[in-house]
Amino acid sequence: MLVLVTTVILYMFGFVFLYGVIRLGVRHGLEDVEAQRARLARAEQLAALQDRTFARENAFLTGS
Repeated sequence: MLVLVTTVILYMFGFVFLYGVIRLGVRHGLEDVEAQRARLARAEQLAALQDRTFARENAFLTGS
């Protein structure tokens, strides 16, 4: 009987531990996605700024 109780308790702790590990992994994954999205948005803004600056400095190339 003690073996059965111990097995059930360890089994349940295993599920709780696994749930926590999966939840932690998903949370970190979502944080990484958000950070990547912010970096991509910033890179896009920087590229647009560089394009405008290049066009302004080299107006003879743009035909303006």
